[in-house]
Amino acid sequence: MSLDKRQINHRPSEEHLLSQEQPAIEMTSSAIDRSLEQGASASSAQALGHGDSASKNQSRVQEQYTDGEHSRGLHRLDSEGAALGSGIAHERPIYKVYKRRWFGLIQLVLLNIVVSWDWLTYAPVTNTTATFFNTDPTIINWLSTAFLFAFLFASPFTLYTLHHSGPRLSIITASILILVGNWLRYAAMRIQPASFALAMVAQIIIGLAQPFVLSAPTRYSDLWFSPRGRVSATAVASLANPFGGALGQLIDPFLVNVPSDIPNLTLYVAIISSVATLPSFFIPAGPPTPVSPSSTHIQPPIMKQISLLTHSANFWLLFLPFSVYVGFFNSLSSLLVQFLTPYNFSETESGIAGAILIVVGLVAAAITSPIIDRSKRYLLLIKALVPIIALSYLAFIWAPPSYNIVAPYLICAVLGAASFSLVPVALEWLVEVNWPVGPEVGSVICWAGGQALGGIFIVISDALGEGSDGSPPYNMHKALIFQAVIAISVVPCALAIGWLGGSVQNRRLEFDKGSGNRSGAIEAGGT
Repeated sequence: MSLDKRQINHRPSEEHLLSQEQPAIEMTSSAIDRSLEQGASASSAQALGHGDSASKNQSRVQEQYTDGEHSRGLHRLDSEGAALGSGIAHERPIYKVYKRRWFGLIQLVLLNIVVSWDWLTYAPVTNTTATFFNTDPTIINWLSTAFLFAFLFASPFTLYTLHHSGPRLSIITASILILVGNWLRYAAMRIQPASFALAMVAQIIIGLAQPFVLSAPTRYSDLWFSPRGRVSATAVASLANPFGGALGQLIDPFLVNVPSDIPNLTLYVAIISSVATLPSFFIPAGPPTPVSPSSTHIQPPIMKQISLLTHSANFWLLFLPFSVYVGFFNSLSSLLVQFLTPYNFSETESGIAGAILIVVGLVAAAITSPIIDRSKRYLLLIKALVPIIALSYLAFIWAPPSYNIVAPYLICAVLGAASFSLVPVALEWLVEVNWPVGPEVGSVICWAGGQALGGIFIVISDALGEGSDGSPPYNMHKALIFQAVIAISVVPCALAIGWLGGSVQNRRLEFDKGSGNRSGAIEAGGT
């Protein structure tokens, strides 16, 4: 067998770089499947046709993922070199990961922490904040709700920025919005009388920053990390967002004892947020050389990617539970005080429950993410976690009426562990099975769905709350039933993945392993 001239010309001629002249990509999901199948079939045919005599002329080459000058490689047989039948070794590039990748990842972590803390600044002290503004808690809830809806408005700009300019510009944009929003919010507190309208405008500005950092982790990990570290990198950056919420839930009630403490709380958060944004302007735009074959792949236009993604049944089967559970997590984080305080729990105890929800979740994700990085058993974990999350929301119906704080603490711990473990695995799985759709596309759409539903769920839960004539007054028992019913209703979607959605294949992983098209170009109908 021999390769045609076009295939040979696509071979990398330098050690560290793949060819930059790759054909434009026109494809469908079925074409990608056929491409991968043909690559595997060709390798098998070559092995059968050449036998031992051909194998003597083949040479083992290194496809290495290195950190600086230290190799940690995968050594595989170069089946394309065998196909040439020339006995000449064709070395593949050595893909490096760089230590500087941690600088950008840490900055993403910091920004996700502060933007989430900004979001929930007043949620743990809703009643006290309502007194400060001389209004009622339902109005204060709109500070959280408007923040979530702002995500939708900024999402198209986020997608465009990540696709065309990469994560660096996205991070800088978020930093500027966070700076402006925080200090404008503090100004609203110092006006006499305090301006709720100005505080709302400032909250929306900060909300516009969130998609630029919350949707960036999958794009950043794809650009900077090898296949062995992407899930963990996505987990660290994505789950920093709820960690910021945990800090707010835990710290804010201790800083606010009376309504006059609200301006000082706003000032402290503004200072912390400002310090966290400063390194953003110094992060590198990208690695000097590619970190994996898939990171060199030229992506289709945005609209083509969206079309490919929205025509994938497996995408929708995961999008629904992901968005619903992110939405309910946002709703629960915003309303936890109002869920618990009617049953004689304090704002501090409610804040601790919120912190348990998040801290236990972070610990669980720190355990599961490296395991999935090594095993690549994305779908198995997704199908195991989704029912656990649904059952946790069901059990939470009876937690506040128990009048025992241990019940909410335990259920929040289980719910946090399952929810946080699901997020990075689900996001990375969507990238794998829908590749070469860019990682930013699925991430932006899924997070936008979760934020939108979060805002909607807060409004609905507020409407379902009891008044002063309730038993106990102002309880939100109906809202807890509502979230349990919806959470259970989307479980079949996740369980049906691979059945109703067709075959599931880790396309990006297969390409990185070399089972796909070696040239980096995939055309409709074959390689």
